[in-house]
Amino acid sequence: MSKDSKTISRRKFLRYTASLGAVAGISSILPAYAFNNFNIEKEVLTPSGPKNTLNLTIESIPIEIDGKISKAIGINGKVPGPLIRLKEGEDVLLRVTNNLDEDTSIHWHGIILPFQMDGVPGVSFDGIKPGETFEYKYPVKQNGTYWYHSHSKLQEQLGHYGPMIIDPADEDPVEFDREYPVILSDWTFESPYKVLSKLKKAEGYYNYQQRDLGEFFQDVKNDGFGDAMRNYLSFAKMRMSATDLADITGATYTYLINGMGPDSNWNALFNKNEKVRLRFINASAGSMFDVRIPGLKMTVVQADGQNVEPTPVDEFRIGIAETYDVIVEPNEEKPFTIFAESLDRSGYARGTLAPCEGMEAPVPELRPRPERSMKDMGMKMDMAGMEMDGNMNTKGMGHDGHGGMKMDHSGMSMTNKAAEPVKHGPDHHGIGAAAIANYQFDRLDEPGIGLGKDGRKVLVYRDLKSLEPNIDKRQPEREVELHLTGNMERYMWSFDGKEFHQVDGPIDFKHNERLRLTLVNDTMMEHPIHLHGMWMELENGNGNYNPRKHTLLVQPAQRISALVTPRDKGRWAFHCHILYHMEMGMFRVVQVSDEDGGIYG
Repeated sequence: MSKDSKTISRRKFLRYTASLGAVAGISSILPAYAFNNFNIEKEVLTPSGPKNTLNLTIESIPIEIDGKISKAIGINGKVPGPLIRLKEGEDVLLRVTNNLDEDTSIHWHGIILPFQMDGVPGVSFDGIKPGETFEYKYPVKQNGTYWYHSHSKLQEQLGHYGPMIIDPADEDPVEFDREYPVILSDWTFESPYKVLSKLKKAEGYYNYQQRDLGEFFQDVKNDGFGDAMRNYLSFAKMRMSATDLADITGATYTYLINGMGPDSNWNALFNKNEKVRLRFINASAGSMFDVRIPGLKMTVVQADGQNVEPTPVDEFRIGIAETYDVIVEPNEEKPFTIFAESLDRSGYARGTLAPCEGMEAPVPELRPRPERSMKDMGMKMDMAGMEMDGNMNTKGMGHDGHGGMKMDHSGMSMTNKAAEPVKHGPDHHGIGAAAIANYQFDRLDEPGIGLGKDGRKVLVYRDLKSLEPNIDKRQPEREVELHLTGNMERYMWSFDGKEFHQVDGPIDFKHNERLRLTLVNDTMMEHPIHLHGMWMELENGNGNYNPRKHTLLVQPAQRISALVTPRDKGRWAFHCHILYHMEMGMFRVVQVSDEDGGIYG
């Protein structure tokens, strides 16, 4: 069927008129896709008129979560914001009016556009002043599942985010009968600014899952007194705990699906044997989730808006700002729980995939809280589990800069074998890094802490293979290496030991050059790293079919690389997507310019 045809197939009709969830009596501030009889063709926001215009209004509104009232920042009166649906190949004009009493912004996450339209105050524009309207105008060059959110202060934590779907110009290679956006997020009834203040005073403020004496004696029983004591002392030297899994936990967070808490039981309806497309978006401020649907296999068909070779899995971890589209085919007329468990096991979001509204299925118990390992500290262990070449390098004061260590990547794009661990070079990260990983690991075959030991097939980055070959087949001309650094005790986060306000200037990329971006995680926490304005082609062993991503979830002590071709000149944000890490300094600016430094073309 041509893209200009006025007729639609039965499959497409079912897809566009699918009911996207139902719980009667939920507050009207929820988006339309959280309700029964939601009709995509009528309820989503699509551009219209001679200029293909769409209007958005940002304002403070009340919010109700599992019966508790709070204040939020809504978009067109909704939290999350309305589903925006665009069409590849069209030009759009999005008029955003600010009715807050402070500046605001919208960043179109993962969208390739002119840098002036990227929506990052102080980098690509000045922000939107109270009472003013800003016009975002850009050509839509891609398709897939994306999202949008504030890039001003901590507004994202207050509900300022929403989903975006871009339909392909031609037929979608993914077949499905109906679809649902599944927006995962976290909500605190505290002020996010008070949350940040508490973290700065005591980084473990929300960690109620510390190891206790009973666990120590169990470790002694399992590993022997010497090994157990060395493990505990190693973490003490780092001024971290083996249970430091997330800065903010279920102690204050309620985890949401489409703005609804676990008690509200968001519903997604299906008919038996239909192909249902679930478009998962992690719009959290501070939470990673492990997603599964007990009783159903999920087939991953898209990552970060880009089509990938279909991969059947039982579970996947989704980092903050990542998106995954999956197909499920329920062959029984019974409910299935959509279960999104927080990485630290302190809580969960859940909904129900069901043949009738209001149904629910058993909710799995939270799995035991995992613990950080010696490998997460950057220690290389021999086959007997003995530590090699010393402990993780812990420091007080240091020097500026970093070691500039390089790695031979030849053949990495053509093999599925994990690379050998790489030893850290001279440490010059300074006080901004409490420790460095003496060894850095590939980890592309590892699902992440707490996963992969229960027989379930878990998605790993090595599984992701682009459906279409990448256009730029050139070898990289140079490498840019950045270390992810932090000092948990002081709640300082940075690149190469320097917070954003301490750096001298932007990271320079040259227009249309081919470069390798290498990220080294010198911390013991996962960091979702987002590069604005260009794709990162993850070097995961699939050659020209390496997947394109806008966000990379970097595991502790991991070394990960991606190929980049900066096609759009300008100033682009580059940061950790844990909102509080970005706010505390894990943020840089990438400037794409000509050889003479020009960025305006």
